[in-house]
Amino acid sequence: MNGEMTQKVHDAACHCGTVRFRVRLADGFDSRRRCTCSYCRMRGAVAVSARLDDIEFLAGAENLTLYQFNTRTAKHYFCKTCGIYTHHQRRSDPSQFGINAACLAGVSPFDFAEVPVMDGVSHPADSGGSARVAGILRYEPQPD
Repeated sequence: MNGEMTQKVHDAACHCGTVRFRVRLADGFDSRRRCTCSYCRMRGAVAVSARLDDIEFLAGAENLTLYQFNTRTAKHYFCKTCGIYTHHQRRSDPSQFGINAACLAGVSPFDFAEVPVMDGVSHPADSGGSARVAGILRYEPQPD
């Protein structure tokens, strides 16, 4: 990992703990997002951004499996044992990984009151346009 950065390093793991890694988030949790593309709609994870060289696998890298579809630009990685999506190399910016926020130690997708949802149906790489927020996903916990 690039030691010149000052952002916090997060420990992370899949559900079963076979895949363990450390990651430095490019913009902290400000980069949180979801997406409306067919795949992300079904996956449902909140992703946060990291540069490619800001992830370090501590264990289980050989236990990751890769899924690609359509243009095969994005590379989605999962633990072969528990099936949890850990990260993906972004189609919108292949110099970044999207990290499953739920894999970060002490972080839950329900920690975010609002999560921007990107328009992945009209992906900028397909439409020639720019990235667009399609909406905001909100979570309001109920009092006990």
